[in-house]
Amino acid sequence: MATHQRPLRFGVIGERMGTAEGWVAQARRAEALGYATLLLRDHFVPDFFGDQFAPLTALMAAACATTTLRVGTLVFDNDYRHPVILAKEAATLDLLSGGRFELGIGAGWLRSEYRQAGVAYDPNGVRIGRLEEALQVLRGLFADGPLTFAGEHYRITGLEGFPK
Repeated sequence: MATHQRPLRFGVIGERMGTAEGWVAQARRAEALGYATLLLRDHFVPDFFGDQFAPLTALMAAACATTTLRVGTLVFDNDYRHPVILAKEAATLDLLSGGRFELGIGAGWLRSEYRQAGVAYDPNGVRIGRLEEALQVLRGLFADGPLTFAGEHYRITGLEGFPK
């Protein structure tokens, strides 16, 4: 039985941010060095990783400054964006970058950040349940046709995702 092997890819996480020029230079350098993907974290506070740009906007700037570099998130915190909003932003970034966006999403974990931002830090099971529903909403909005979804955390009625 033959197995299909994908080529090995390497990515880099953008962590040092300060100026627009520096950010664009970092993206271009990652591409020139042969990295496949530039990833950003999704944090409001500098704990652990330093201050971070807003990921969607910064990734669009990186995509515009490069031609082959994929851009992505490591990872969006589901509790910081409603999945309908995230679906639209992610699909738009993917379209405008020529299909170079990689979406990563998680349930959130940095309790102190939630507290500082005034976001309720629910128990693990609640956050994971909300993430599971958000994934269904995202998939539904990326698929053909309108989405109707009724869950414990999200309710969407006949919404057509655009772009796909």
